[in-house]
Amino acid sequence: MGRKDREGEQTVASNRKARHDYTILETFETGIVLTGDEVKSLRGGRASLSEAFARVREGETWLEGMHIPPYEAGDTKAHLPVRPRKLLLHRQEIAKLTDAQQQDRLALVPLRVYFTHGLAKVELALARGRRSHEKRQAIAEREHQREIQQELGRRR
Repeated sequence: MGRKDREGEQTVASNRKARHDYTILETFETGIVLTGDEVKSLRGGRASLSEAFARVREGETWLEGMHIPPYEAGDTKAHLPVRPRKLLLHRQEIAKLTDAQQQDRLALVPLRVYFTHGLAKVELALARGRRSHEKRQAIAEREHQREIQQELGRRR
């Protein structure tokens, strides 16, 4: 099962590597179009976002590469585990994402899949890829902040 987050939210899958590989500029909460078996499988906490990415195609946003294994107790005609799934956004948000992707060469990265008040949602981020030296610098800054917090904790 997933972990409980904010009130009424339950995370099913998260893409932890995305926060390491990308600088997150803005996040969006999107709905996702799923089949019944996919929802059952997600409720069981079974999904993977490690290879997933989003793309705007013909005015619609699609999530590709997300793996949802077939539901064991489901129908014999199981869904494809990795298939494009439509994301639900407002038209203005899709236009904003399209502009940002084309002008600034930004990526659309799914950060997590979760249920909120019974509905499956995807947290989608507009992100800029980091180079390897930027990743090392970010790790060094995080470790430095952790050391500062530990020292402050010892002094109390």
